[in-house]
Amino acid sequence: MLIDETDRRILRHHLADPDLAGAELARRAGVTAATAWRRIERMRAAGILGPVRAVIDWRALGWEVEVSLRFTLDKTHPRAFDDFIAAAREVPEVTSIETFLGRVDVRLTVIARDMAHYAQVYRDRILRLPHIADTEALMLVATIRDEGALPL
Repeated sequence: MLIDETDRRILRHHLADPDLAGAELARRAGVTAATAWRRIERMRAAGILGPVRAVIDWRALGWEVEVSLRFTLDKTHPRAFDDFIAAAREVPEVTSIETFLGRVDVRLTVIARDMAHYAQVYRDRILRLPHIADTEALMLVATIRDEGALPL
């Protein structure tokens, strides 16, 4: 689906302030509320706009530790990826699972209340995931930029 300048204006304002009410979004984009709604629905149907999701600040809820774990899997097993991902989905502290081409096969983001909790999760759940050949841990210190926006 091709988008025009009106769609881009709607997207820019939506990205700048996702909490805008439909009428205010339409006003800022210079269109009627009906036009904005229709275009947003069209972009959702085309997959340009995904479903609305809650963004939770885990640190505000007491989950102070975030670690990115990179795994290289033992690919001599034909179901290495499928088995690993299925098992990782069962770990409640895993907030994201990503697969890659290259030296790293899978990356998990793991959260924990503190370092003792992380050590327990790592020892009791992560190290028991199947087909791990190698792992590397990167502890998040700060997020400098976290935007899903491209220039529109």
